[in-house]
Amino acid sequence: MKSFKNKVAAITGAASGMGRTLAVELASRGCHLALSDVNEAELVKTAELAGAHGVKVTITKVDVAKRDEVFAWADQAARDHGRVNLVFNNAGVALTVPLESVSISDFEWIMGINFWGVVHGTQAFLPHLKKSGDGHVINTSSLFGLLAIPSQGTYNAAKFAVRGYTECLRMELDMEGACVSATCVHPGGIATNIALAGKVDPAMEKVTGITAEQQKRRANKMINVTTAQSAALQILAAVENNERRVLVGPDAKRLDKIVRLLGSWYQVLVMRQLKRMNKPRQPVRATH
Repeated sequence: MKSFKNKVAAITGAASGMGRTLAVELASRGCHLALSDVNEAELVKTAELAGAHGVKVTITKVDVAKRDEVFAWADQAARDHGRVNLVFNNAGVALTVPLESVSISDFEWIMGINFWGVVHGTQAFLPHLKKSGDGHVINTSSLFGLLAIPSQGTYNAAKFAVRGYTECLRMELDMEGACVSATCVHPGGIATNIALAGKVDPAMEKVTGITAEQQKRRANKMINVTTAQSAALQILAAVENNERRVLVGPDAKRLDKIVRLLGSWYQVLVMRQLKRMNKPRQPVRATH
């Protein structure tokens, strides 16, 4: 897919962050859009920004964890636009919690959106992408789909699963000789609101010694590495080049190399860094 002009793209999680930026960038290139999110108010704002480029934009409130809603949206998008060429399974949430104490409801919540949302979106849109004659599936994993981080086990589980799912999908499509391809996206720290909007389990306060809000602000500061605009450009370039995966941001590229070099020993480096971060600061004594 060397051009997005006059193509139709479906994007989940389009109300903010990378979803919104992808929508606006695609619209600027003449791509029509079917957008979804659970946040209708912000979804309308995205539609207004994208629609300013003169393309057709439709919006639908969709919870990607609910299979029936995703399939109904896919069929409606195909009817509204006549076809669908691309699906960006981008919706995602964050959860910080020790694996020992995570509730099943919270685990199911994050897997429902971050993993099953990808599965639902892929299966719902794949028949339409094949029918278009020129399709592409873009699934968002994460840097945390390449390496594990303590307190991010549920997020790791979902994003590692997206990676395996998408890599297998790409091979199956290649073996089939399909007119559809697939790319797995591994963003590093992207300047979005995912950390601030995420959940932090109360148990984490005992582990880190800081409040949930302080943890969110610290995480938000740490992920402010790559702008959403830069991320969108890197993702779209990967689609144009039919890449199997794309590492988004310098931190993703650097840490991927470390994992490849050290194998499972990368875990030792991660633990050392986290211990330094969580080490209580000694009070500064006044001198006379």
